[in-house]
Amino acid sequence: MSSLPSTSSSISRKKYDVFLSFRGEDTRNNFTDHLYDALCRRGIVTFRDDPKLEAGEEIAPEPFTAIQKSWCSVIVFSRTYAFSSWCLEELAEIVKQHNNDGHKVFPIFYDVDPSDLRKQKEKVEEAFARHEERYKEDSEKIQRWRNALIQVAGIKG
Repeated sequence: MSSLPSTSSSISRKKYDVFLSFRGEDTRNNFTDHLYDALCRRGIVTFRDDPKLEAGEEIAPEPFTAIQKSWCSVIVFSRTYAFSSWCLEELAEIVKQHNNDGHKVFPIFYDVDPSDLRKQKEKVEEAFARHEERYKEDSEKIQRWRNALIQVAGIKG
């Protein structure tokens, strides 16, 4: 009796279907909550950060591990997404996984123009001016964030 060939051995196991990246104060209690609930209702295993995390608290390494253990990322770009160094760190990891391992990326542009992200104008320009002041000694980090933002903002959302 012949059996069907197993493809699971050639496909690495992932813990999550989707990693959800977003700026909590912008979209957590509206769009992102609705999106997360809809994904879960469809049986899509989705990682999102802890809603009880207070502003200014250090974020644990779990989000970065979750990105690596996800098939894809959905990034909800909002007006102040680029002001969050944690969002930009997540974004840089997402891009790294995308470029190295074929991690799929799906941007959503929520009340923000993709060209403002690509060209780093308006609020994005203001956000990076703050980051450059705060991280004066780490220009590589800032450039990594800029490049990640440009790359993902160039993907049709």
